[in-house]
Amino acid sequence: MSDTNMQLDRDPAMSRKGRGFGGGDGDRDAKRDGDYERVEDQMAFDSKAAKSVEGWVILVTNIHEEASEEDVQDKFADFGHIRNLHLNLDRRSGYVKGYALLEFESYEDAKKAVDHASGTELLEKVVHADFAFSVPPPGFQDGAAKQKQKQNHDRRRSGSPSSK
Repeated sequence: MSDTNMQLDRDPAMSRKGRGFGGGDGDRDAKRDGDYERVEDQMAFDSKAAKSVEGWVILVTNIHEEASEEDVQDKFADFGHIRNLHLNLDRRSGYVKGYALLEFESYEDAKKAVDHASGTELLEKVVHADFAFSVPPPGFQDGAAKQKQKQNHDRRRSGSPSSK
């Protein structure tokens, strides 16, 4: 068959779906342009703290090795209801590793605990408290995002050889 007799599949009724067919899906195009909802916009407070799935978690460090859960509970119960408390032990010695994770129901309770308990004594050691999760600064890229950006940069194609 010659090129003039060859019929091409140009049926207008045929639907083309998938990537590369220029469907013009407005929602998908908006997402591609980076128009995402941001969690920071929905936060009603001035903080670098971030909420975990369950609640507001604070990390308390420099806890005495012979401290018990009751000691930590008594120290932080004044600031609000503690939903959960993790005091990890060393497997070999059986003593406390030196830190605890406390989960509060509300941001206000957790903030009070961080502000008032940090720098105070618990069993003759000065403990430090801060939020366990924080919001990254604007423009921050983690290692995975940087790696992906580098891979996309390295995938540029060279020009096709010219036909003579």
